[in-house]
Amino acid sequence: MSKRVFIVHGWEGFPEECWFPWLKKKLEEKGIEAIVPAMPDPGAPKIETWVAQLEDAVAAPDEETYFVGHSIGVQTILRYLESINARVGGLVAVAGFFTLTDDAFDDEEDIKTAKPWLVTPIDFEKVKANCPAITAIFSDNDPFVPLENQALFERELGARTITVSGKGHIGGNDNIFEFEPIFDELMAIVNK
Repeated sequence: MSKRVFIVHGWEGFPEECWFPWLKKKLEEKGIEAIVPAMPDPGAPKIETWVAQLEDAVAAPDEETYFVGHSIGVQTILRYLESINARVGGLVAVAGFFTLTDDAFDDEEDIKTAKPWLVTPIDFEKVKANCPAITAIFSDNDPFVPLENQALFERELGARTITVSGKGHIGGNDNIFEFEPIFDELMAIVNK
């Protein structure tokens, strides 16, 4: 079995955005296969279609399968993990959330799109059983993800959490095209 990492972008994201190409290249330089699937209809993400897309991309999950998600991509991975009957290697969750700030929404359509992600329960026990190593990275000035999510990730998922300073939503809008903590935390999980 060879190691594979699936990098899942967020709402309005795409595979070539922000730090995704950089992380993919760094992983491939280490001999690790890195896949950044283009998620369907990124402007209006739906749980069913995003989880199905990830399921198709992964095909056969195993302990050599790892995940990195950004924002709603983290939610997608968690919902995928609760749906499988296999143990994976681990997850690095970047700007993941269970709650959002009011600033996260531009209009009523955004609120309607986000609502299922915020109110549909996740089976945290199943996620933890399938994914024993979770690290979550937050920024102290994320305009969309309040820091209360850090405690939620710790309590609900037993995640190791890290808060960085001044990195916003840790994505393309913040001009973050390289971000060493993501690679370092993933390598710590991969090399356990």
